Amino acid sequence: MSEPTEKPQRLRVVVADDQAAVREPLAAVLALAEDIDVVASAADGSQVLAAVAAGPVDVVLMDLRMPVMDGIEATRRLSEEHPQVAVVVLTTFADDTSILGALSAGARGYLTKNAGRQDITRAIRAAAAGQSVLDREVQDRLLATVRTKAPVGGQPLPQDLTPREREVLALIGQGLPNRGIAEKLFISEATVKTHINNLFAKADIRDRADAVRRAIEAGLT
Repeated sequence: MSEPTEKPQRLRVVVADDQAAVREPLAAVLALAEDIDVVASAADGSQVLAAVAAGPVDVVLMDLRMPVMDGIEATRRLSEEHPQVAVVVLTTFADDTSILGALSAGARGYLTKNAGRQDITRAIRAAAAGQSVLDREVQDRLLATVRTKAPVGGQPLPQDLTPREREVLALIGQGLPNRGIAEKLFISEATVKTHINNLFAKADIRDRADAVRRAIEAGLT
């Protein structure tokens, strides 16, 4: 008799958006995924914090412009008080202030509302696994911003980075997601994640935005 197949762990998600016309259909669509449970919805940041406190919660899908407490402040509070909860921003805004504010506050993902269901569920799964996901528009905007502000020849990279880790960092600097890096280097996404974890630890890189800055400062891209 074959061993029973273990079911994948279901991710507990809070959907936050001040517009019910957006929030409710989005929650309904996410609930169709076999590994996602929408455990609460929220119309503002204070409701997000209350839902997480009532928990348990794995990921918050966070709008930015909300009354009472906006998404950036709610993300900052979650990072401080519930660091185990990942935040994926889903917003109509892709300006520098919004992107950098959300990532600096601790968001692991940033998508615009042009993202499809598969993009959103992929970002939720990645964030729950400790990975960062930025959609292409956000990557391009972030890359352009960092290129403008980051001086070449800034903080040097550690000498113990392997050639492959430098390659991965260079490709992050070009705005490629993990899947794109894997295809470019003909390696698996799991191997890419291992390289990223290693280089982040060695170079004391906080997040993907910081990695882009470091790659540009080092002249890798």
